[in-house]
Amino acid sequence: MKRSPTSHKGENGKVAIIGGSRHMHGAPLLCALAAERSGADLVYLSLPDWHENVAKDTALNFQVYPFQMDDLQAEDIEPVLSLLATMDCAVLGPGIDHANEDSKKALMQIIEGASCTLVLDAAALQPETLKSVKGKTAVLTPHLGELERMEVKEKELEKASNDSGAVIVLKGPEDKIVGSDGKSEIIKGGNAGLTVGGTGDVLAGLIGGLIAQKMDPFEASVLATKIIKKAGEELEDDDGYAYRAKDVIKEIPELIKKMS
Repeated sequence: MKRSPTSHKGENGKVAIIGGSRHMHGAPLLCALAAERSGADLVYLSLPDWHENVAKDTALNFQVYPFQMDDLQAEDIEPVLSLLATMDCAVLGPGIDHANEDSKKALMQIIEGASCTLVLDAAALQPETLKSVKGKTAVLTPHLGELERMEVKEKELEKASNDSGAVIVLKGPEDKIVGSDGKSEIIKGGNAGLTVGGTGDVLAGLIGGLIAQKMDPFEASVLATKIIKKAGEELEDDDGYAYRAKDVIKEIPELIKKMS
């Protein structure tokens, strides 16, 4: 991606990742690593306090803001919103405990109060999400199960996008991306190896990192989806289907050079 040769630290993207729970430390970390490898200048990570040290060990450049309690709670809403007010984009939801009603309630309040562009994944995809993002710039990245939880039928994607103003990336063997301005695109490719845990987190982080670098949300969603699928194809040549989400992340910088 092009950038000014005279730009300074932070001018090429500040992105925050808000996620994680006791049993899901990897999701926000994979998301943050993908955002970092997108080329974003600064990556901020807010996750449960018991994962603070592993987050710091994962990448020296992460700026880590642990939740005040074990999981996301009401006490975290104001600190997180203060952080997001300084961001170009934020990814919300990866690894948040679906069964923790307090965490989900706090997450929805953060979505409603956020002032930056949002990428919403996993636990951030609830029946009220589409209503909460009206008037905001947002990308939603559901698979079919999450789309069902949002109470949206696949044939209603375009209407849901138009009504909410959000870009919707429906993940599957063929990804369908729709925008509120009538744009839509089907992304083919990839392989069954991309069913490995964490690739959805990587996609969300990559979209967030590209948006933070001033890419249009629809175009960022298309490019990120193509990159993930192409990475799977290239990894299959050497590893069959036994590659990991972290292996996909390693492919990102070279594929951005080739495809953007």
